[in-house]
Amino acid sequence: MLYDIRLEGMEFRAYHGCYDLEQLVGNRFVVDMKITVDLGRVAGDDDVTKAVNYLTVYELVRETMAVKQRTIERVACNIIAAVRGRFPQIEAVECRVAKLAPPLGGKVDRVSVTLRG
Repeated sequence: MLYDIRLEGMEFRAYHGCYDLEQLVGNRFVVDMKITVDLGRVAGDDDVTKAVNYLTVYELVRETMAVKQRTIERVACNIIAAVRGRFPQIEAVECRVAKLAPPLGGKVDRVSVTLRG
């Protein structure tokens, strides 16, 4: 049986962007994740050590967000790789990275990418 873990609305100040100024002054980003995992013996054994620990996932996302990148596509790829590397039992990951108030010369709430891997 498969189940989903969702971490929604993780907000970070980070320095991603294609413009040098973005990498200097930073911006606010929001990361949402959906992680699909085989339930295995997690529920039957009521054993947290067999589960994907969402605190660890959050810490991996936070650490990954601290590494400057030019594109949010690269950021999302790095997040997926870090989470999959730590939890090999993951079946699938969906990661959305959104830049809030991007510098596009007009009113835009956010721009985001969603990767599935």
